[in-house]
Amino acid sequence: MRAPLGVAAQDLLGRGFDVLEDRDGEYLFVLGDAATGTGLEQAGFSAVVDEVLPAPQWAPPKAKAQVEAADIDETYYGGYHTVNAHWAHLDLVAQDHPDLATVVDYGDSWRKTQGSGGYDLRAVCITKKNAGDCALDPNAPKPRFFVMGQLHARELTTGDVAWRWIDHLVQGYGTDAEVTALLDTTEVWVVPIANPDGVDMVQQGGDTPRYQRKNANNTNGSNCSGTTSSQIGIDLNRNADSHWSGPGSSDNPCDQTYKGPSANSEAETQALQALWRGLYRDRRGTGVDEAAPADTTGVVVSMHSYSNLVLFPWGWTDDRHAGNDAALRGMARDMAALGGEEWEHGQPGEVLYNAAGGTDDWVYDDLGVASFVWEIGPAWGTCAGFFPAYSCQESTFWPKLLPMLVYAAKKAPSPYGG
Repeated sequence: MRAPLGVAAQDLLGRGFDVLEDRDGEYLFVLGDAATGTGLEQAGFSAVVDEVLPAPQWAPPKAKAQVEAADIDETYYGGYHTVNAHWAHLDLVAQDHPDLATVVDYGDSWRKTQGSGGYDLRAVCITKKNAGDCALDPNAPKPRFFVMGQLHARELTTGDVAWRWIDHLVQGYGTDAEVTALLDTTEVWVVPIANPDGVDMVQQGGDTPRYQRKNANNTNGSNCSGTTSSQIGIDLNRNADSHWSGPGSSDNPCDQTYKGPSANSEAETQALQALWRGLYRDRRGTGVDEAAPADTTGVVVSMHSYSNLVLFPWGWTDDRHAGNDAALRGMARDMAALGGEEWEHGQPGEVLYNAAGGTDDWVYDDLGVASFVWEIGPAWGTCAGFFPAYSCQESTFWPKLLPMLVYAAKKAPSPYGG
């Protein structure tokens, strides 16, 4: 079926297909099984098998009452860290660098709210601590740069980047002039895993991780088959109440882009929003085209995979521009340039597809804070996709993403003012 790719992607998403966040100018990629291929053909699309993935192994999640120091060595799929390892890493960083790092428990995952295992939701604040730093106070003295990974559980690269960014900061303070200057003037907040229940489901596959995208909430779709294209859970990047019911999201509980029964229904969404409101002042009015003032501070980056894109509001439409479009577009252009010539930038509907209910739209819509999504990773080769070889993190992603992170952090004092 020939159609502009953006139009075709919206059509497929509306039908509940798991459209991978990638396109190369000629084809769209859809994750699924034989039934998915039949469904594509019935919808009028030509379906060709691009790659056959190994069947994932599945074991029930292992509940754990508390994180132990030894958990920091837990890995899967060649070196990716488990949720317990990430949480142990945060504890160790705070223990070893008490003058720089503060760990914050900002809520509970869905499973934990149900008393069925689950995890604390955790962030780390990194700065050279002075009075008032790292408090949940939107009027804190320093500007704040916030970055998070694995809101979509299967996007493994993003959690690894968060781990490396934390280490780069705490290990570089006092020896790296750039890091030292940054932490003397700015709070850097990191949520390495924003969807720990989902990541727990992914990591149970070991060397064949499960393609779980959403959280673990099964109350709206407990009979989903558990295949790559039909899973329990709610898409946390379609659940926010910034134009919640719109393009790129689904009403079907088993679809990968299921938006949930209502806006902000999920424990993880609610906790993130409360955290952001504790970190940033509300500087923007309610009008779609209204701009935040030029002296607004703060930058938020949500890391995703894949497509090598830097995206910014609005995601729910490409027919309207944000009030601070020129500044957002300029920052996105600069970050994409640091990523390399294969990176593009734009509103989601300009370079990929529209998606309502995203956290990036919510941050800008509700607070006026400069907000971005990075879609990390190429379409082809060993380092492509949701599950790149672990060696790709050191060889390919980190050298490109470190300059992007530093640039974004340095913009936190004045993203709109020059």
